[in-house]
Amino acid sequence: MSKPGIHFPGVGAGLVIKRDGKVLLYKRVNAPEAGHWNIVGGKVDHMETAATAARREAEEETGLAIGNVDFLCISEQIIPADGQHWLSLIYVTDDVQGEPSLTEPDKLSDMGWFDIDEAPAPLSLFAQDAFQHLRNQQ
Repeated sequence: MSKPGIHFPGVGAGLVIKRDGKVLLYKRVNAPEAGHWNIVGGKVDHMETAATAARREAEEETGLAIGNVDFLCISEQIIPADGQHWLSLIYVTDDVQGEPSLTEPDKLSDMGWFDIDEAPAPLSLFAQDAFQHLRNQQ
């Protein structure tokens, strides 16, 4: 059985969640980039738009209610250490309700709100791309 990201380039969607000038990051448990701080997101399902996938994954991973999302950038990552290749469409929102939690501890081990200029390390390649685009918009 072939797997996206491993046997062929995977298509993912990520969401930068902003509140009070900070961005919500979670620490990844699994590859790619296990142990890295990242924005929330995951695979785009067949017949699902990337924006819908970003919202769905964010709600599943954070427990937040997500409203409108806006396109931010595309991040393509070839990660030799994990043998993975992903194209991720990244969105941004500040239209959120609720308080985030660790709803998927098998996938994410820690969380927090961070300033993009004082991000924790190690920071995922996807989050690095997103933060660069956020800085360019300022």
